[in-house]
Amino acid sequence: MEFLVTVAEFGLSLVLIVFFGFLSVVVFEAWRRRHSNVSVETVTTLEDPKSLKPVPCPHIIDPAEKYLSLIVPAYNEEQRLPAALEETMDYLQDRASRDKSFSFEVVIVDDGSVDGTKRVAFDFVRKHTVDNIRVIPLGKNQGKGEAIRKGMMHSRGQLLLMLDADGATKVTDLEKLESQILAVAREEYSIRNPASKEMDFRIGDIQVSAFGSRAHLEEKALATRKWYRNFLMKGFHLVVLLAAGPGIRDTQCGFKMFTRAAARRLFTNVHLKRWCFDVELVYLCKRFNIPMVEISVKWSEIPGSKVNMLSIPNMLWELALMSVGYRTGMWKIHQARDTQTT
Repeated sequence: MEFLVTVAEFGLSLVLIVFFGFLSVVVFEAWRRRHSNVSVETVTTLEDPKSLKPVPCPHIIDPAEKYLSLIVPAYNEEQRLPAALEETMDYLQDRASRDKSFSFEVVIVDDGSVDGTKRVAFDFVRKHTVDNIRVIPLGKNQGKGEAIRKGMMHSRGQLLLMLDADGATKVTDLEKLESQILAVAREEYSIRNPASKEMDFRIGDIQVSAFGSRAHLEEKALATRKWYRNFLMKGFHLVVLLAAGPGIRDTQCGFKMFTRAAARRLFTNVHLKRWCFDVELVYLCKRFNIPMVEISVKWSEIPGSKVNMLSIPNMLWELALMSVGYRTGMWKIHQARDTQTT
């Protein structure tokens, strides 16, 4: 009996040591990241592969120069990126030919790829000019969240859309998000400026966010996935609910649109750099009272996904960091300022 008591005490002690050790690591890492995006000013340039001359890189605090920016994070996407870019450019050029007021740019953020992703991206720049397609190389892999943040911070659009490099979501579905943002923005503008005229309305100045969603596909996914994947998915959704609260059913869809004002506010505050930055965006939207709309989009499974079973621990780690960082006040909420952050 004494032996069992000793074993139980040892087991409990071990559990407590592991728990408090993990908590200490989380707290330290959250503290270390407390100033991650409140950085010193930098002068950033882009490379024009045709002229080989540096091109001034815009910043989110600058006035918009385009109507729409599409931010594409790419890590080892040599195989999947070309088809997605071809489809995207076909749509954008066709729309621009029909609507002379429509202007666009595609910002490809190469997240430290070790294959031919950068070469593929620059081939498209040569084909479509540096005014329409731009490449931001990060040098080393920093994570999808950081790649998107960089792209957002250096885009020129009134509306900014993030989309995955695999083309899993049809680019034409951006019109669904766009129409919802326009509707919400006009309503917000009329409430705040009842005496203003329609001609004074600028979509980029109103804070609105739109989240593409695959939630309508969940029932089919549950029927076809392995039981353990469904278990993990449900568990992850529960953790997300606890971390960010209700409001968005599908936080992880890589198809999201923001007005310039919303992007400026959100992406100067994002701390998470990898898979769970989407959850932090939801949390920040709530903190800033930025209207969120969730819109169903067409989505298809494309082979070559970077998300796997090993991504789950990383996601849980980031959610723990976010909870500790914000709940303890270590991660401060910063207002968008007229200074550049890297």
